[in-house]
Amino acid sequence: MASKDQALLLDPPGELRFKGPFLDVVTADLKLTNPTDKRVCFKVKTTAPKRYCVRPNSGILEPQKSIAVAVMLQPFDYDPNEKNKHKFMVQSMYAPDIIGDSQENLWKDAPPESLMDTKLKCVFEVPDGQQQRISPEATRSLESVPIYSDSIFDDSSRKVESPKKPSSASSDDVRKVQLDLKRIQAEISSLKAENNQLKGERMRLRDVAMKDTVMSTPSHHVRAASHVKVHTFPPVVYIIAAILIGLIIGKFLL
Repeated sequence: MASKDQALLLDPPGELRFKGPFLDVVTADLKLTNPTDKRVCFKVKTTAPKRYCVRPNSGILEPQKSIAVAVMLQPFDYDPNEKNKHKFMVQSMYAPDIIGDSQENLWKDAPPESLMDTKLKCVFEVPDGQQQRISPEATRSLESVPIYSDSIFDDSSRKVESPKKPSSASSDDVRKVQLDLKRIQAEISSLKAENNQLKGERMRLRDVAMKDTVMSTPSHHVRAASHVKVHTFPPVVYIIAAILIGLIIGKFLL
């Protein structure tokens, strides 16, 4: 069966170029444009889903609108003697009037004759002498990066068959990560509120302590002053006492 003409315009139209060295994630940009007056559903697939991340890898494009798709190649040991067989396929179809909650079911139930596709080959460009072996840390980061590319497509079939179990597991993992992220964000907000409350309580206690210190200080001086007044005699008393003692002594001497 002859391929139906693609409704979308692709830029670049025939290949995705990735410029090395491939010691880190390398991104190739793909622009999709809908020149029609109808809504178009699109999906981006690859023959190497574990090697690429695609964001977004599916969606609905409004009439006369465009979208930028980022195709990210993960770090790997490049071998110039190894033939690159990686390919991408942009699949599209006109969106029905009513779309359910799941676009996956929409693609699954679509008749083969309604599907349009364009294949893109991948080209690796590496300047001489720049490629080195990636570190174990880069390899571990590759394994931890979530895969957004869809499953392998078969050139001999017009209808794309996607393994359901890996796709379902991937969706469950993404949903679980999102729930964990929301829970962590809620805990952080709670901790921040508790920290602010503790700071406010500490400031209040410090203000109370300072007020108590200021109020108690004058009374201390008053008590000290009264104590001095009780135990300290004016100089006149000493003079009178000396005169009296002198008169008494004078009487005895006379």
